[in-house]
Amino acid sequence: MLGTYALSAGYYDAYYLKALKVRRLIRQDFDRAFAKVDVIAGPITAAPAFKLGEMVGDPLSMYLVDLYTVSANLAGIPGLCLPCGQTKSGLPIGLQLQAPALEEERLLRSARMFEQATDWHLQRPPL
Repeated sequence: MLGTYALSAGYYDAYYLKALKVRRLIRQDFDRAFAKVDVIAGPITAAPAFKLGEMVGDPLSMYLVDLYTVSANLAGIPGLCLPCGQTKSGLPIGLQLQAPALEEERLLRSARMFEQATDWHLQRPPL
């Protein structure tokens, strides 16, 4: 409802139009990168996984955990997360793969190749 209000109450130019322009700039950055590479690999989070329930009282930290994954949504490109390691305490570390728009097959093929070369997807963290 808040989005509908913002669009109908004269905020279109102030917020929505500017957001679309920023989104276009982000997409252009990714398009330039994909002109040089097939997929982009990077971290899912800035820190390793935390224990279940550890951050329940800190919603800001919970929000910041997803920060690296937001770019795929903003750019309108496919992204995929998969395990790529473990911390010393056995908690998972994730890898994010991103591909150009409408290249989901390339993304899934890259993820499958990674899984065939490693066994991280078979390991389970302790509960």
